[in-house]
Amino acid sequence: MESVEKRLAEFSLEAHELYLNLSVPYLDEPPDPLQFYRDWIGPNKPCVIRNAFSHWPALSRWTPEYLREKIGSKVISVAVTPNGYADAVVGDRFVMPEERQMSFSSVLDILEGKVQRGGVFYIQKQCSNLLQELPELIDDLQPHVPWMSSALVHKDPYENLYCVISGEKHFILLPPTDRPFIPYGVYQPAVYHEQDDGEFEVVDEKASEKVPWIPLDPLDPDLERYPQYREARPLRCSVKAGEMLYLPSLWFHHVQQSHGCIAVNYWYDMEYDIKYNYFQLLESLCEVTGST
Repeated sequence: MESVEKRLAEFSLEAHELYLNLSVPYLDEPPDPLQFYRDWIGPNKPCVIRNAFSHWPALSRWTPEYLREKIGSKVISVAVTPNGYADAVVGDRFVMPEERQMSFSSVLDILEGKVQRGGVFYIQKQCSNLLQELPELIDDLQPHVPWMSSALVHKDPYENLYCVISGEKHFILLPPTDRPFIPYGVYQPAVYHEQDDGEFEVVDEKASEKVPWIPLDPLDPDLERYPQYREARPLRCSVKAGEMLYLPSLWFHHVQQSHGCIAVNYWYDMEYDIKYNYFQLLESLCEVTGST
């Protein structure tokens, strides 16, 4: 077993030396589909693409005033945590946000400081919350990214495009070859619940199966507890408004957002030829996510 672990560690180092970049490269324009497949999808390497959706009306329209007028009265799913950490290991629990039904305007009131509330609020729900809850915004962007769809015709799932409309996102990325250095555990799932006094409690979801997750915080890794993480070589990048991150399948990622960041994510599941996209409006949030 030790020889296998040693070989895996050597393989990770070889991958970094042979083909992985020391930083996340930036492309100044949308690539040709075949070139993108050869240079990025095939080698499974991330990149940030500029000017890839400069024609989207969302870039200029999605102001708080526009969103209030367009969807302010809509009641949507809103996630709330006490500290901005979503889907994270807390002690011996995997804790998920409390989910509430709120009008879009009431969330904007909190983000703009017009109303003071405890906790961190954000709108983000995977599996097409943009299509299901906010279809009024669809005309402000594209249903898919044409050159990406063309590049993925013969590619199995899953590939991600993070498109930042306003604000910025900060990513820490780890390639799948660094898996030997990334700790995993199995945790009892639970959810946050705000009590009458404004404090949050953690409530177990006793009927749910245990969840495999990463207990390490890449912003402040506990290297005494997880010494193998010293061998990992994380990449960092910032994605600003108008920029798009291509996040390849199987990459581990940690995400932070600026206050009030708005983004749209395209998740390509080409096995079923489905494009999932979801809308994000975030107060201030950290995500620690395993490979996709």
